[in-house]
Amino acid sequence: MSTIEIRNLTKKYASVTAIDNLSLEAGKGEILALVGPDGSGKTSTFRAACGLIGFNSGQITIAGYDVQRQFVNVKPLLGYMPQSFSLYPDLTVEENLYFYAGLFGVVGSTFNEKKKRLYQFSGLGQFHDRRAAALSGGMKQKLALSCALIHDPEILLLDEPTTGVDPLSRRQFWDILRSLRESGSTIMVSTPYMDEVAMADRAIFIYQGKKLAEGTPFDLVDKFSGRVYRADIIPAPERMERINRIEGLTSRRFGSSLHIYTAAGDSIETYETDLEPLGIEKGIITEIEPGLEDTFIQLMEK
Repeated sequence: MSTIEIRNLTKKYASVTAIDNLSLEAGKGEILALVGPDGSGKTSTFRAACGLIGFNSGQITIAGYDVQRQFVNVKPLLGYMPQSFSLYPDLTVEENLYFYAGLFGVVGSTFNEKKKRLYQFSGLGQFHDRRAAALSGGMKQKLALSCALIHDPEILLLDEPTTGVDPLSRRQFWDILRSLRESGSTIMVSTPYMDEVAMADRAIFIYQGKKLAEGTPFDLVDKFSGRVYRADIIPAPERMERINRIEGLTSRRFGSSLHIYTAAGDSIETYETDLEPLGIEKGIITEIEPGLEDTFIQLMEK
């Protein structure tokens, strides 16, 4: 039996359907990533799984307990980290830990032991007397995760925990998640970063509340249909618009370069005379393997 099971979940806000018949599951010792743009239903899914909002239809079970009917049994098993920093900025690192520990009855010597372990785990020990408001973005997220872990939950629900955090802190944060996975924790995490998706065991692409695709990162990349070419040229909007008007080609901005897509049986050489007036010549074009982001964009457009 899966640790987290969501079956045919639908959530509406007035006339807007935020979650549309979504089903997923995650097992013990697994990291499941949810990937989708803003407004795709990720946060509503997390909030429903934590019992923070109701839903129109479907069922959510955590460790075999129904979230709607048996949440008193679910609560001790969950550690939830919302998208925005939710701790008390005027309290110190240690005071925040003490407050959240108290909510779960973790006091006295038990609290001191857990605090010590979390300080070693997160590297926050040297900042124990610093107010949360004065921490860096990465440290704030580590503190929020530590507060979510203070009662040793079996299941972690993390809603875009590294958004806005520098690359080094993101890497350190995911090192912690992998360590938790090795200890048997079930982790469901949403992220906008495809390099983080690649570190998950499985991922689900969602768009407008619906599941687009599901599988391991390798499986998801394998769903891409066509060929991908990188053009090392400034991805000016006008240039991209003109490429997209060429029948058989589409383009998307990737950092400071362009990705140009053709059908699987097609080749970029077919379009040389169309691309040269746009400053895209053979010497700056390289065929590359599709990535997770290429796959997601293609599935979303379909």
